[in-house]
Amino acid sequence: MKPFLFIAFLFLLSCNSPKPHNALVLQTDFGTRDGAVAAMRGVARGVDANLDVFDLTHKIPAYNIWEAAYRLHQSVGYWPKGTVFVSVVDPGVGSERKSVVAKLKSGVFIVTPDNGTLTLLAESPGIEAIRQIDEKVNRRQGSDSSYTFHGRDVYVYTAARLAAGVISFEETGPVLQNTVVALPYQKAVKDGDTLSGMIPVLDIQYGNVWTNIPDSLVSLAGIRRGDTLLLDVFHKDSLVFSGKLPMAHTFADVAEGQSLAYLNSLMNLSFAVNQGSFAEKFKVGSGNEWTVKIQKSKFKSQK
Repeated sequence: MKPFLFIAFLFLLSCNSPKPHNALVLQTDFGTRDGAVAAMRGVARGVDANLDVFDLTHKIPAYNIWEAAYRLHQSVGYWPKGTVFVSVVDPGVGSERKSVVAKLKSGVFIVTPDNGTLTLLAESPGIEAIRQIDEKVNRRQGSDSSYTFHGRDVYVYTAARLAAGVISFEETGPVLQNTVVALPYQKAVKDGDTLSGMIPVLDIQYGNVWTNIPDSLVSLAGIRRGDTLLLDVFHKDSLVFSGKLPMAHTFADVAEGQSLAYLNSLMNLSFAVNQGSFAEKFKVGSGNEWTVKIQKSKFKSQK
């Protein structure tokens, strides 16, 4: 084939090739016992049948905006630039709360109500730009009279169009200031010999209690494997648990049924019962009303 014919062939091939797609990831508090999630998936496929649609979770506790914010924080950093997340935990559906698309500094997009869901992502990796969804353009056809299922009619429809390259970020709607609704919470701090933080979520399958206290603060407090920690857990300032437990590397460092402290997969200080549930045993919950205080005892624990 002559060179110029070959170049022309490649050009025509590129013009006819399908556009590259970004992944679409869904998170809701809908559960999977009815057709809500399937309806959202159907809308996404209606936009482009070639979209790759994944689930973060659909088991966020009903109306729990804080947990939605944390699960995004836990997961977003592992997805490549261009990925579009839809997070719908929306007790204010149909109200005046804004429907937005946030472009993170990592290049990932979040489509969600601006109701606190973006609290942690606004801190890290940070928001590069945010736009309010223009529902005159970015809304499923024929859904104008629907006020209670924006996850299907607005969020996943807009997100699918963005992931498929049907629209650009700039075409999602007018630009907003990079200030979002933020939920209050106890940040991880070291004050003298005391570490303070909160319990953002439970490792729900096993009942382990995760905190937001990072390994850097744990090291700064001089805490090492074999040390005994003095742990106090509070709910709305009421003491729920107070006790001593060893700092371990992993669960098998203690006998079955015994409590321990360890660093979880996010390298945050956490508490568990070996082959048991710390949360269930000691009636500990999670969310921005649950806080902890930790000190290192001068006495080492016994294995």
